[in-house]
Amino acid sequence: MGNDGTMHSGAALSLADRIRHEMEAFTPREKRAAHVLLSHYPFAGLETVAEFAARAGISAPSVLRFVTRLGFSGFPDFQKHLREELEARLLSPLAKAGPGGAGQGASDLAAFADATVGNLRATVETIAPAEFEAVVALLSDPRRHIHFTGGRFTGALARYAESHFRIVRSHVDYIEGQPALWRDRVIEIGRRDVLVAFDIRRYQEDVIALCETAARQGATVVLLTDPWLSPIARVARHVLPAHIAAPSNWDSSAGLLLIVEALVGAVTRRLWKTAKPRMEAVERLRNEG
Repeated sequence: MGNDGTMHSGAALSLADRIRHEMEAFTPREKRAAHVLLSHYPFAGLETVAEFAARAGISAPSVLRFVTRLGFSGFPDFQKHLREELEARLLSPLAKAGPGGAGQGASDLAAFADATVGNLRATVETIAPAEFEAVVALLSDPRRHIHFTGGRFTGALARYAESHFRIVRSHVDYIEGQPALWRDRVIEIGRRDVLVAFDIRRYQEDVIALCETAARQGATVVLLTDPWLSPIARVARHVLPAHIAAPSNWDSSAGLLLIVEALVGAVTRRLWKTAKPRMEAVERLRNEG
C-alpha cells in the first residue's frame, strides 16, 4: 500500500466527478460552464462570477443557475467547497491524523479490511459503466499502441498492468515518468497511441507533463486517479477514479488495483481469439526455459 500523495479518510466523490456523471442532463449553457470548470479544475471556479462567465461565453446569471443546479446555495458556497477540495489535495502523510486510538494486531487488520471493502464498493459505484466500457474498447483495439506510466508509488501499478496486457495483446510498453527518460520516447506518440496514466495525490508534475505532451500530439489519455482527480484530467479522454482512504497516514491502492484487474479481465475476454494463442505461446516458452 502506498500513495503518490494523500487525502484524508472519509473522502467523498469530488465535484468534478459528479459533474462528469451528470453532464448529459445539463443544458447547453450548463455544459459550457461544466467544460470550462473541468478543463481548469478547480481554479476556474475560484475566479469571480464575471470571469467564469467570460471564460465559458455565457452570462453571469447562467453561471449562478449552473452552481444552483449542482446543489449549492450560491457562488460563495460553491467556492468554499472548491477551496476545501483543493486543501485536501495538498495533504501529505504527515498532515493526516497521527496514529493513535487504533487497536493493535488483528484489530488493525480488521480496520484496514473494512476500509478496503468500503473503497472497493465506492470505486465501483463511482465509475460509470459506459466510461469503463469505453476504456476496455480502447485497450482492446489492436490498431492502438498502449503505453502505461505512473508516479513514485503508482508506477508499480502501471508496471503490473503493462505486464498483463503485454501477454494478451501486442504493442504494449511502459514509459518512465521522469522527463529525462520519456522525452526521446514521446516524439513517436501520436493519434493511434493510448497513454494510461496512474496519478494520485500529491500529483507528480513529471507525469502530468508527460500526459500533456502526449495529448498535444494527439494521443488518447486514460487516467486512473483518486476522487479529487489529478490535473491530468484536463487532458484525459477517460477518467477512472478509485477511492483510496484508509485508517492510516497512507492511502490504499486496492481500488486502483481493482480497476486494473477488471480491465485486464475484460480485455482478455474481448480479445480471446488472439489472446489465447499468445498466452499459450508464452507458456510454451516458459516450459522450454
